[in-house]
Amino acid sequence: MSTGVAFHFETVGELLKRLGNVPPHRIRMQPAPGTATECDVIALHDRHNRLFELVDGTLVEKTMGLRESMLAAWIVYLLQANLQNSKLGLIAGADGMVRLLGKQVRIPDVSFISWDKLPGRKLPREPIPDLVPDLAVEVLSESNTKAEMERKLKEYFLAGVRLVWLVDPNKQTVEVFTAPDESRVLAEADLLTANGVLPGLMVTVRSIFEDVPGEEEGPPPARPAKSRSRKRGRKK
Repeated sequence: MSTGVAFHFETVGELLKRLGNVPPHRIRMQPAPGTATECDVIALHDRHNRLFELVDGTLVEKTMGLRESMLAAWIVYLLQANLQNSKLGLIAGADGMVRLLGKQVRIPDVSFISWDKLPGRKLPREPIPDLVPDLAVEVLSESNTKAEMERKLKEYFLAGVRLVWLVDPNKQTVEVFTAPDESRVLAEADLLTANGVLPGLMVTVRSIFEDVPGEEEGPPPARPAKSRSRKRGRKK
């Protein structure tokens, strides 16, 4: 297993910029940024059931709300249904860790791995294998930044990923990338395919969102005020 490479940051600003200006609450400070390893990623998952990507030796939490999790699960179902006849490969869910470019650990929300990537059709025994998906799907959450996703796209394609979908729950769109700077945005009525990666896949973008409830509109309900009792002295 790779033990990681130490990175050095002069300032917090430099660290945040390298990570794509992610919210600071997603960055774990122990071990110190720049010194974390894959062992730390695995330990946090095993002990606390929390997912962290390893980016430049820094642990960055992979956050996902209930709606995002449901969307990812539904996409897994849609892709798996398409594979029933073709048997082209395997689908991994939101805790399928992969090592990219020898030092970064990324966790797509959904990924498709063709049998061509698995000699003898056997999975590596490592919890974080050197295994590049053919398709990586990211369901965007509120804490994902544009810079974070741009960096992730570059890593995916440099590593050999052939297709990336960015699924936006708020806009109910899917942006299909064939390169970091080549994409098209599909709306609800459009047909989503994965030509060259998953032949035969044809689903409407609407089908991804229609069975997952939307979020409540407006601010969350206010909590009822706690009643307070006060002792009153007797009037004399």
